[in-house]
This record gives sequence, structure tokens and C-alpha cells, in this order.
Amino acid sequence: MADILDINNLSKRYGSIQAVDRLTIRVEQGSIYGLLGPNGSGKTTTLGMVLDVIRPSGGSFSWFGQPVSRDTKRRIGALLETPNFYPYLTAQKNLRIVADIKGVGDSQIGHVLQLVGLSQRRHTTFKGYSLGMKQRLAIAAALLNDPEVLVLDEPTNGLDPEGIAEVRELILKIAAEGKTILLASHLLDEVEKVCTHVAVLQRGELRAEGPVSTILSAKDQVIIGAPGTARLLEVVQQLPFVATHHTERDLVHLTLQDGYSSMDVNRAMFEAGIVLSQLTVRRKSLEAQFLEIIKQQA
Repeated sequence: MADILDINNLSKRYGSIQAVDRLTIRVEQGSIYGLLGPNGSGKTTTLGMVLDVIRPSGGSFSWFGQPVSRDTKRRIGALLETPNFYPYLTAQKNLRIVADIKGVGDSQIGHVLQLVGLSQRRHTTFKGYSLGMKQRLAIAAALLNDPEVLVLDEPTNGLDPEGIAEVRELILKIAAEGKTILLASHLLDEVEKVCTHVAVLQRGELRAEGPVSTILSAKDQVIIGAPGTARLLEVVQQLPFVATHHTERDLVHLTLQDGYSSMDVNRAMFEAGIVLSQLTVRRKSLEAQFLEIIKQQA
């Protein structure tokens, strides 16, 4: 797939604060790419730079293989801030104003209202909308120019569980129409359920990047012990289905490749002449996986 967005060593410094530090990622066409990290990790600053709102301190980026320009901006829809509409105007009238500002006419208003599930409420004033409906209307406004890419900054921030579910469903629906989506979030659950790819940021640095299924895989951990830890480790290092391992005291913690279980570990140890004194399976939470990633030193 072609690269929609190519970021190379992008940096931004505010005085003594390094907000983004030599970030390099590529967003492929058709992906839902998440920038994941705690507040202050550089997600919003990164989006601001690639949308040409914030001037980088160093590095470069390109959209569709070209430097940012008026033409490339027309191919991008973005929602970076809290929705800002006229409270006493209806959804349809608010979108007409946005369409006039963008110079795209009214032809897409009906379609985007249908897409975000607000067709039946098109004549309701903005002040009568719930927070989730307001956010969906803002996404509708970002889609008025029929962009190839949609950029969203914390799209579910401040919403109740129902509103979060609505926006998540909408993101998947938009992606199914063939659009590429780049979103920033501090919510693990949001990224895991919606995104195809993820970049984990902390203090402006890239900690991990790749498919969500690879980076945020909350796999079981198999914990084993036996007399003679050195011999146990020797055998573990020779097992092709062990993805990662580390020792804690006299126990070895294993993460296995897909399709393998603790039974395979037990069998391999028995064949190597090792009788395990302990074999425990511990479910590893997604949160624990994330915390491990952001604790890693670059």
C-alpha cells in the first residue's frame, strides 16, 4: 500500500521542553493509525505539525509523497479542537456555513449527516445535541470536502460510554468507505478496538510502532521454575516458539508465539530431562503491556 503520510525525524522544541523528538513513522493508505501515549507525550503537537498549524523545529513530513501545500490540504479533513458551532442554528445550517467556508458547496451535507447518524436530527439546534452528537457533527463537518484522510485528536475525550461507542463505530464506518484515519488518543481501549496500527509515544519519543496486534498484544505469560535455573534458561533459549523471556528471582517468565500453550512448554522441558517445580499461566493485561512499553528507555 502507498504511504499517505511520511514523517522523518520530526522534532518540536518549546524552550527547554522537547515536545517531539526525532519522530519517524509512516501511515499507509487505508489504515487506522493511532498515536497512543499519556497526556503530554507529543501526540497533539505531532498532529499540529503535519497539519501545518505548528512549525517543526527539525525533520520533515510529506503527504501523498508531496510537501504540504494547498492541494494536499484539500485532501485532508481534520478535527483538532472542541466542536465550535452556532448553538441556536440547526445541524444542517451549521454545516452549510462550514461548507461555505471550505468552498465546497452543499452537495455533501446530506451524505455526511447520514454517515454520522444525524439525518433524523438535522433540524435540531446544536445546543439540543448531546456531547456525543456534537462530536459526530464535528466529524461530519471534517468530511464535507470528501477528504482521503481524516485526522482526529482525542475523538472520544469527555464522552460518556454511549458516546464513546458511537464515535468508535463511526470511525470504523468511515474507514470502511476507504478513507485513511490518523487519530491521537491516551485511551488504550480505544486504540485496541479501532486502530490497525499504533505508534506509542512518551515525552515526545517513539517507544514502539507497528500493527496493533503486534504492539499491543495482551498475551498470556507462562511462568516456570525448576532446580537449576541456568539449565532451564539454556533450554528456553532453544525453543523456537518462545517469543520473549526474562527471569525474576528463580522463575522464568515466557511469552509464547501464537498457537502455542503451557502444554508445549511442559512437553519440551520433559523431553529435555527437566521436571518443572512450577508452571503457572498468568493473563497479561493490555495496561501492563502498555506500561512496559513506556517504561523502556530509548
